[in-house]
Amino acid sequence: MEETYLLNLPGIRKKILAGGTAALPHFAPGTKLVFHFQTLLDNFERTIVDDSRLAGRPAEIFFGKMFKMEVWETLLGSMRVGEVAEFWCDAIHTGLYPIVSKGMRLIAQGKDPLEGQRHMCGMGNMFHYHSTGFPELDELMRTPQPLIFIMELLQVGDPMSYQRESWMMEKDEKLQTVPIVHMQGNLLVKQRKYREAASKYKEAVLLLKTVQSREMPGDIDYTNLGRMIIPLELNYCQCMLELEEYYEVIEHTTELLEKHKDCVKGYYKRAKAHAAVWNEKEARRDFNMVAHLDITLASLIGRELKALSESMKEKYWEEKEQYWNMLEKKENSNKEEEGRDEDEEEEEEGDDGKQEDGESVTTQSEDEVGEEEGKAASPRILCAEGHEEEPEGNKVTPTEGGDREEASSSEINPNAATKAEGKDWQQMLRLVMFLQNEGNFLIKENQYQEASEKFKEALEYVDTLQNMVDRPGEDWDSLEKVRLPLTLNLSQCLLELKHYQQVVELNDKLLKKHKGNFKAVYQRAKAHAALCNKDKARRDFDMVEKLDPTFKPFVRQELRKLSERVRIMHVSQNKTYRETTREKWGPGGTAQRVQQGRKTSNVHREPVKKTLK
Repeated sequence: MEETYLLNLPGIRKKILAGGTAALPHFAPGTKLVFHFQTLLDNFERTIVDDSRLAGRPAEIFFGKMFKMEVWETLLGSMRVGEVAEFWCDAIHTGLYPIVSKGMRLIAQGKDPLEGQRHMCGMGNMFHYHSTGFPELDELMRTPQPLIFIMELLQVGDPMSYQRESWMMEKDEKLQTVPIVHMQGNLLVKQRKYREAASKYKEAVLLLKTVQSREMPGDIDYTNLGRMIIPLELNYCQCMLELEEYYEVIEHTTELLEKHKDCVKGYYKRAKAHAAVWNEKEARRDFNMVAHLDITLASLIGRELKALSESMKEKYWEEKEQYWNMLEKKENSNKEEEGRDEDEEEEEEGDDGKQEDGESVTTQSEDEVGEEEGKAASPRILCAEGHEEEPEGNKVTPTEGGDREEASSSEINPNAATKAEGKDWQQMLRLVMFLQNEGNFLIKENQYQEASEKFKEALEYVDTLQNMVDRPGEDWDSLEKVRLPLTLNLSQCLLELKHYQQVVELNDKLLKKHKGNFKAVYQRAKAHAALCNKDKARRDFDMVEKLDPTFKPFVRQELRKLSERVRIMHVSQNKTYRETTREKWGPGGTAQRVQQGRKTSNVHREPVKKTLK
C-alpha cells in the first residue's frame, strides 16, 4: 500500500502492511490495548532498536491514561484488531522514546524500572545519571531523530473487563470502590484469612489517601475522608494483631492517634501490641487512657492490667530460671577445669616423688600442693574473705582514719565470702545487676521483705568487689555509683517494713559519702517522723524543701502527720502541755541542748583573719 499521512497530523506517515478484521473499534478512556511493536532507525540499514517479540511478551497500554509516548495512542487508535502497520514519526514525536525503551527493557529483564531513581521526573533522572545504561538509547538522547514503528494490534479490552489499578481510577470511581473492598476484607476476616483481609483494608486506605491528597487540609471533604480512613486502619491493625505483627500495629496506631487523639480503639489496640512485646510501661499508659476516655470499659481494662501483670511475672521467672541455668553451667565448667588442673598437679608431684625418698618427699609434696592451691586462688578473693589473717600492717582498727571508717559487709557477714567463691569479677557484676532488677520487680509486687534480701545480697557482692580494687580509683567510684541506688532501694524496703531505726542508720552512712542526696534525706526524715524524733525530722524535712521546693506540699503534709503522731504519743504517756513544754524549753531540755551545741560549734570554729600586706 502507498504511504499516507495519518489524519493529517504533521510528522506522522502510516503504511498498512496487513489489513485488520472487523470495524475500527471504539477506544474509550481506560481501554486496554495489547500489541507487538518493532522500533527501527530511519537509515539505509533500518537498524532494529527494540522488538517486543524478542522479549517474549507483548506490550500493554491503557488508552487515555497519559502514557509517556502520547504518539503511540494516536498510532494505535488508527488501527483495527489484527492489523499490522508501519509508522514513520518525526523527531518531534520521539524525544521521550529512550526513557520508555529503558523501562520496557528493565521490565523484560524482571527488574523494577524505578529502582535506584531519585524522586523526580524521568528526564530529571536522565540528567542526574547522564546515561540510560544502554549506548544506543544514549545516542538517541543526544541526537533526537525520526523513528519507524511497526505495530501489530492484538487485542482491544473493554475498560470493565479487568481489575483496574488505583492510578487508573477517577475520584468518584475510587470512592465507589472503597465500600466494596471494605466488604471483601470483612468476608475474609470471617474466614480467618487475615493476611488477605489486611491487604484489602490497606488497598482501601490507599484509595482514600490518594483522594484526600487532592483536597485542602482542614476542608470538610478532607476531614470526612480522614474519618472514613479510621475504621479501615483499625481493621488492618486487628488483622496484624491476629498475625502477631505487633510492631506494625504500634506504628500504624501511633500514626492514627497523632491525628485522632480521642480514638479509644486505637489506644486499646496499641496497648495490646505493647503488652505482647513486653513494653509494660507503654501498655499500662495506653490501657489507662482507654479507661479515661470510656469509663464503661473500666472492668475490661482491669482484667487486661491483671493479665499484663501475670504475663510479666511469667516472663520474669522464665528469664530468672534461664539466667541461673547459664550461671550453673559456667560454674560447673569452672569446677571441671579446676579439677583437671588439680589432677595434673598431682600427677606432676607423683613423678617428682618417684625420684626422691618416699615419706619425707610425700609430706613436702602435700605442703607444696597446699601452697600451689593457695596461689591458684585469686588474691582478690582472699582479700574478700576477711581481714583476720592479714599482716599486722593491714589490719583494720577502729582508730584508723576515715578511709577505713566503715567495715565492709563481707567482714560483718561471713556468708559473703562463701557466696563469692568460685565467681569471677564479671559474674559478680552480672549478679549485682540481676539482683537489683529482681528486687525492683519484687517492690512492684509489694514483696518488700524478699526485695530487701535481694538488695542486701547485691550490696554484699558490691562490698566484695570493692575489696578487690584500689580504694582511690575509677573502679571504686563506679562501684560506689552502683551502691547508691541499691542502698536507697533497701532503705525504701525497710521503710515499708517499718524498720525505722535501720533506715536512719543506713541513710546516715549514705549521707556521709553523698551529702545532700534528696532521696536519702527524705527517707531519713520519714523514719525520724515515724520514731517521733520531732526535731531531727523537722531538720530533715527543711532540707528536703531546700533541695526541691516543689516538694513543699508533701513536706507540709508530713509535718502535720508528725504533729499528730507526737500528740498521740503524749496522750498515751498522759503528759500535759505544761510538761511537754518544760521538757523542750526547761533546763536540760531539747531546745537548750540544741543551743548549747550551736555555741560549742561556734567556739571550736577558727576565726578567719584577714591580713593586709
